[in-house]
Amino acid sequence: MARNNRSNDWGFPRWREYGSSREAQSVRLCDRHGCTNPGNCPAPKSPNNPDRWYFCQDHAAEYNKGWDYFQGLDAEERDRRTHDEARTSAGYTASAYYGWTTSGDGSRSREEMRALDILGVEPDADFETIKRSWRQLAKENHPDVRPDDADAATRFHAVQAAYEVLRTAEERRTWRPTSK
Repeated sequence: MARNNRSNDWGFPRWREYGSSREAQSVRLCDRHGCTNPGNCPAPKSPNNPDRWYFCQDHAAEYNKGWDYFQGLDAEERDRRTHDEARTSAGYTASAYYGWTTSGDGSRSREEMRALDILGVEPDADFETIKRSWRQLAKENHPDVRPDDADAATRFHAVQAAYEVLRTAEERRTWRPTSK
């Protein structure tokens, strides 16, 4: 009797892609009792514990809403951990000051703020004001207007780069997909 050790998809054309197998994919289900959705959002079981729950997105949001890192700790231990973690993350805490030097709502990036500074406009300026300032500075510092001034050429390139940063940011903010 001959042994059958070939798969049924030999020959040309191949009926499935290379590297695929016939085994079923393992899917982790949500750890919430009764939920049959895939559990692809890990959540900690307790502080400083490597074990994780795996919830679906809805149940992970519900779990995170009620999560308390300091649950089960007395006041002294809570204060000690707060102090230790604030001490180790002090660099991030100190730099948070610079993250909110924008127009107040946090909508502009650091590059946009530098570009606004180069153009000499306020952080909450609209795009028409930005465009007017760009045109004025470009006319003043254009190499054709000041052919022998190297500083003017440098300022012109800086103004152009600043305008490009702000223009792409404005396009990104106002872009809407076209509906067909």
